[in-house]
Amino acid sequence: MIGTKIDRAARIISRCREIASYTEIPGETTRRFLTPPMHDVHRLIGDWMIAAGMTVHVDAIGNLRGLWPATAAKSPRLIIGSHLDTVPNAGAFDGILGVVLGIAVIEELQGKRLPFSIEVIGFSEEEGVRFSKPFLGSLAVVGSLDAETLARKDRDGITVTEAIRTYGLDPAQLPAAVLSDESFAYLEFHIEQGPILESEELSLGVVEALVGQTRMQFVFDGQANHAGTTPMHLRRDAMSAAAEWIVAVEDYASSHRGFVATVGKVEVSPGAGNVIAGRVTASLDVRHAEDSARNTAVATLMDAAKRVSVKRNVQVKFSTQLEQQAVPLDPSLTDTLYTAAAQAGFPSRRMTSGAGHDAMILAPQIPSSMLFLRSPRGLSHHPDESVLPQDVEAALATALEFLTLLGDDKSKPKDGHA
Repeated sequence: MIGTKIDRAARIISRCREIASYTEIPGETTRRFLTPPMHDVHRLIGDWMIAAGMTVHVDAIGNLRGLWPATAAKSPRLIIGSHLDTVPNAGAFDGILGVVLGIAVIEELQGKRLPFSIEVIGFSEEEGVRFSKPFLGSLAVVGSLDAETLARKDRDGITVTEAIRTYGLDPAQLPAAVLSDESFAYLEFHIEQGPILESEELSLGVVEALVGQTRMQFVFDGQANHAGTTPMHLRRDAMSAAAEWIVAVEDYASSHRGFVATVGKVEVSPGAGNVIAGRVTASLDVRHAEDSARNTAVATLMDAAKRVSVKRNVQVKFSTQLEQQAVPLDPSLTDTLYTAAAQAGFPSRRMTSGAGHDAMILAPQIPSSMLFLRSPRGLSHHPDESVLPQDVEAALATALEFLTLLGDDKSKPKDGHA
């Protein structure tokens, strides 16, 4: 083992904070897809990979890839990955922790070869900040980068293809970024980015599915009028209608297990304190791990908006901006990961992910699993994002048990997709 268990967790945390120092904006951590600081990140992490005995390269989309060979050529390959880009003014652990933990797993092997190889991938893009399109790195490894995506432009008018060339890569080599045919499983470590594990005093969560998501816009049209001269019973108040519906959204999600539903944005017209609102535009975000349940919820909330509009003599229209299917993770790998945590001495809980991750791109193509680490105070996408050393140790110990279980033919996931 490399040092004590406390030392190895502290080293992982220190490495994440070192990576956070490479940024486009001094004084904060902001690192978008294929911007200059990513060169420094690739050099730094690539050096750690090489020192661990891995062969290293950067593929045509900018994914950093390190390979630890198996005992024999053409052996099955386990993929461990997460992303290296950040949101603006980010913390030090979202995405990056998963890559650093992957390297730590290789280091802990101390030269031991396994029946399968391990490829650690630092995906170049997951957050969607630069091109308003997430998962560019993982889309490339499953062969799903299309011409429309490559032609997308950032705010400076630079296309994805041009960004690839400017970084020093060749977009003609994108087909070579696709996963090896030997790849049989994917594992992603990630901070939870929420408060559930902390509320239950648990270090780890084993993810069973990534939730599906519906995003909509509701427009309530009433009649703007004078706030002082219009009696209450003669009003067509769009704000009151929207407010009643917003409470109905909260009530529905609170009373149905596994749901989150959010009205996060409201725009009011004319927006004056002494004028009855004539129009209110409200967002709706509904998430659930089962698509049928989510679809039922959306239909119910649309009906609720219609009932409120009739009751308050206003009109309502709605439209859908996003329809994202839920992504189940592989049951066999999930069971193996849960068992590995228990055998390592760290009780965990099964859970769904309310956020999107690279695993949702990999899972339809390759059996996939995901391990969450507790997020202190539930903070993420924030400079104060953090992890606890004991949770990092729990994740690393679980990963090593996971490798042992995968080495047993009886525990290996069978052929087929998640």
